[in-house]
Amino acid sequence: MEIRNYKDMDIAKNPHGIAAFQIYDKDPAQIMHLFLKAGENLKPHITPVDVAFYVLEGTPTIMVGEERIVVKQDDLIESPKDIVHCIYNETEKNVRVLVMKLPKPTTKTILV
Repeated sequence: MEIRNYKDMDIAKNPHGIAAFQIYDKDPAQIMHLFLKAGENLKPHITPVDVAFYVLEGTPTIMVGEERIVVKQDDLIESPKDIVHCIYNETEKNVRVLVMKLPKPTTKTILV
């Protein structure tokens, strides 16, 4: 059994400038734990694989393609591959989201 806690990990280098922790990285999938402070957001980007966002804390705004919706804790949001998506924390509270890339990408994400 392997146990990981994002609080024990170093922040993963990322182009978004946010606290991101790579908690799972194996051939079948990649899972990131994102921590967005008030006013922080990702840069809009496109991934070459399907992505699922699971909201652990807060009420972020999620953009997938042309849709932009405020979601809540325990919501799961799907983003198909090759579609622009983004996470915004437009609140005064922290946001934590698990980002699951399924399967693990073999090519780079494209910032738009």
